[in-house]
Amino acid sequence: MSLHVLLIFAATYLVACALPGPTVTALVARVIGKGTHGAFAFCTGLMAGELIWVASAMFGLALLAALFQPVFVAIRYLGAAYLLYLAWKLWTAPAAEPGEGRVSGGEGVRLFLGGFALTMGNPKTMLFYLALLPTLIDLAHVTVGGFLEIALTVSAIYSVVMAGYVLLAARARRAFRSRRAMRLVNRVTGGVMAGAAVAVATRN
Repeated sequence: MSLHVLLIFAATYLVACALPGPTVTALVARVIGKGTHGAFAFCTGLMAGELIWVASAMFGLALLAALFQPVFVAIRYLGAAYLLYLAWKLWTAPAAEPGEGRVSGGEGVRLFLGGFALTMGNPKTMLFYLALLPTLIDLAHVTVGGFLEIALTVSAIYSVVMAGYVLLAARARRAFRSRRAMRLVNRVTGGVMAGAAVAVATRN
């Protein structure tokens, strides 16, 4: 794959990735409400979903995805249900002062799977890989090397963008020190998370 094509893809993907959507909303809301612990597992799940979509688009699995659309619809609703669960946890969380709790292994797995399901069912992600990507790259002539270049580009850009959002959300979280403020943060982030769940479940 030529450097020119790769740079065009990278620039387009950076813009698409940085624009807030359900995944960014869920990540920011969780970090503000719960802290950075667990953010890595959640982001890893999000990235795994992105790479699955890359492979699907570049190796001609888009048709398979269309044929098995009910499966992807089910995954989308699972992602929405997980967001609603997170929203409920945030809404009912005790108004403790900001701190960093630890995430158990089981919770880390749940966060990974939740992030994965959220990306797989995110209409914004589907639109990018199944509609926009073919206009940027000639998928009929993609080699294994070309796929690896795109996958590495996606991984690098996605990691930087998500890390940026985590840092910004963590800084915003530290601005709230009182129990009253944290109660408000929990309620607001819970409401935002519920809104993201509705967006994922209702968008076609």
